[in-house]
Amino acid sequence: MMLDKYILLTIVLAPLLGALIAGFFGKRIGRVASHSVTITGVGLSCALSIHVLYQLVWGGAESFNQNLYTWFEVGSTSAHVGFLIDRLTAMMMVVVTFVSLMVHVYTIGYMAEDDGYERFFSYIALFTFSMLMLVMSNNFLQLFFGWEAVGLVSYLLIGFWYKRPTAIFANMKAFLVNRVGDFGFLLGIAGVLMWFGGSLDYGTVFAHAQDPSLDMASRSVELIAGHPWHVATIVCICLFIGAMGKSAQVPLHVWLPDSMEGPTPISALIHAATMVTAGIFMVARMSPLFELSETALTFVLVIGATTALFTGLIGVVQNDIKRVVAYSTLSQLGYMTVALGVSAYSAGVFHLMTHAFFKALLFLGAGSVIIAMHHEQDMRHMGGLRKYMPITWITMWIGSLALAGAPGFAGFFSKDAIIEAVGESHRLGAGYAYFCVLAGVFITALYSFRLLYMTFHGKERFVVDKVKQHHGHVDHEHHAPGHLAHAPNESPWVVTVPLVLLAIPSVVVGFLTIGPMLFGDYFGNAIFVREANNVIGELGHEFHGATAMVLHGFTQAPFWIALAGFGTATWIWLFNPSIADKAENALRPLHTVLANKYWFDTIYQAVFARGGLRFGRGLWRGSDAALIDGAINGSASLVDQLSALVRRIQSGYLYHYAFAMILGLILLLGGSWWVFARIAA
Repeated sequence: MMLDKYILLTIVLAPLLGALIAGFFGKRIGRVASHSVTITGVGLSCALSIHVLYQLVWGGAESFNQNLYTWFEVGSTSAHVGFLIDRLTAMMMVVVTFVSLMVHVYTIGYMAEDDGYERFFSYIALFTFSMLMLVMSNNFLQLFFGWEAVGLVSYLLIGFWYKRPTAIFANMKAFLVNRVGDFGFLLGIAGVLMWFGGSLDYGTVFAHAQDPSLDMASRSVELIAGHPWHVATIVCICLFIGAMGKSAQVPLHVWLPDSMEGPTPISALIHAATMVTAGIFMVARMSPLFELSETALTFVLVIGATTALFTGLIGVVQNDIKRVVAYSTLSQLGYMTVALGVSAYSAGVFHLMTHAFFKALLFLGAGSVIIAMHHEQDMRHMGGLRKYMPITWITMWIGSLALAGAPGFAGFFSKDAIIEAVGESHRLGAGYAYFCVLAGVFITALYSFRLLYMTFHGKERFVVDKVKQHHGHVDHEHHAPGHLAHAPNESPWVVTVPLVLLAIPSVVVGFLTIGPMLFGDYFGNAIFVREANNVIGELGHEFHGATAMVLHGFTQAPFWIALAGFGTATWIWLFNPSIADKAENALRPLHTVLANKYWFDTIYQAVFARGGLRFGRGLWRGSDAALIDGAINGSASLVDQLSALVRRIQSGYLYHYAFAMILGLILLLGGSWWVFARIAA
């Protein structure tokens, strides 16, 4: 049984159609029609994606790999628009469209008073289309199109409030940092075209990579004379540099926290299911290439471990509720990358899937809090909100328990699988990575419950001011931090319903998928897993279901480490909040390092931003002004001087011209005589 290509085309094009209608005609058709057409498009895409997943898993359908349109052919190289739909792709399609649908519905309430309402719906629908093109592609060129389209729309969304200087700075930062990663990604694609069969089609490239007669794992090239490099290492590291930009791995992580300048719905979409997961998906899809290079996998492993621990530490000192969740995203992306580095691709992609639900839940929950607090985001001005916002409070607890890896919640299954895989790996750097992921368990629990306690528990740290009335109208003048015009209240149903719908998979998705996804060889041939590192398969022989794995989890180190983080956060921020200030003073040097985010932003601003400006000015003064302008202006000056001299000769007096003619005749005769004399001699 084959999948219907027209269903696949509808999945991709429905969000695009909604985006075009809302974008070009939004002001004419109005707000209701704009959100209706985009939600309908994404909802249709979600429903059909679920249908495709069902057909692949239970309906007996075969994987779909077909070119639908030929873009160009140059010699033996051709470019196509086509789809590769296997279980990996189908799972990504469901995650992307479901989370996007929840964000669309949530946006109705969150952006209700924004003047750019129709434009925002157009952007997020276009974002969904771009991500679907990325995950459904069957060739590198279409992958690159989706990759760049996601980056472009994220630029528009992060800077959506374009009148804010901070938003403009943030979207430019995201754009430039991703261009660094994309340069490496483009070099990697060029390397694939050069060394892996001269094709950009996944199937051809992977077949070339796994052909034993070609021995691509040993093939090398000298980029520098006398220093051979394996071509697989070069290609995979370049591809992963692209993933470092999109999935915000150290040191290309600096753009992601600043993306909080965009509206909260897009923060959820970027951080949960779309842009930042693109790099993880790409590496998993390219697993046949990465398995050719131990060096590349070690590089992936060390970068992911560093990101998992050190960005999580920054989250502990953040006071902006959205930035705490943003740094947790960085840390969890590090966990996924670590899984890829030890060849546990199924565990990494599984964590990508579970993380999408609870991270979208946490961001949208944070947005609900921000609405209730009249757009106050500093947790130091919150507290005691659980009695005002019971639905948001409960769902945020569910999301935080899933994030911390509490047994039975979604994050427990995927995160524990990653930690088990790293612990059993013998790859270079695995020991360092194991320490980082275990320490990250404590850090994750610490900042997760710190957020909950500072936001929903303890005493209220805000003041409700009396609203002033002027001639029967409410005065909406700006209130000082911690001062609200009226008491907080629960968000409207268009905000709370998506929270509830995301909270459900944050609890049950692990129980529903742990068996078939990890133990049942769910992905089949979609990703490549080396037998020596297939710890997940070994776990499958030990545990025959989710319940057994949960019971086993209570006896393992990650549970007790997470419990220690929960206990520490509870003791400090629930019962003894004053200790936090004392600890901050006692650990002032460490707090300074974390508050300044290891000075990555400062260094980048000094070296690349201001340094680039100085370098550009130096080139302008030395090359443009001195050399180029000097040559042009100098030649003009020389012509001017020669012209002045010639003007003196052209006097207009007849005897001057007669003298010049006689002088010229003498020179001509003298020269001729000299030439003939030399010839005669």
